Amino acid sequence: MAERPDLAAMLGGLVRSLVALETPVLEEHRLSMWGYVVLSALDDSPVRTQAALAQAIGADKTRIIGTLDELQDAGLISREPDPADRRVRLLAITETGRERRRAAQDRIQAKEERLLARLPAADRAAFLRAAQALAAE
Repeated sequence: MAERPDLAAMLGGLVRSLVALETPVLEEHRLSMWGYVVLSALDDSPVRTQAALAQAIGADKTRIIGTLDELQDAGLISREPDPADRRVRLLAITETGRERRRAAQDRIQAKEERLLARLPAADRAAFLRAAQALAAE
């Protein structure tokens, strides 16, 4: 096998660059990174419990409560008691939350496109397909 760096070593710099690219966009849209992750998860799957959301995004369910409080206070999500079990909270993204998330995503992806433009079109398409395949659970 040909020697190559480990994937984490190769992708670490890219991930740091992407975080640096996203951070000012999220700040402009008054979102934390975790807030954006939560809004994205809720936008992709409209109603979930706090426990299911935490599992889906890889966060401890007790640690996201502050993020959920901030998003709810900003009118970006709603948290309602589950009629079947009042101890459980059902989460949903509001229209304002959806608009803010999508506006941030549009700006982030526009910046990502500038980064991806370094690759020839065929390589860019292959990279995106591979990234999606590897990210799928």
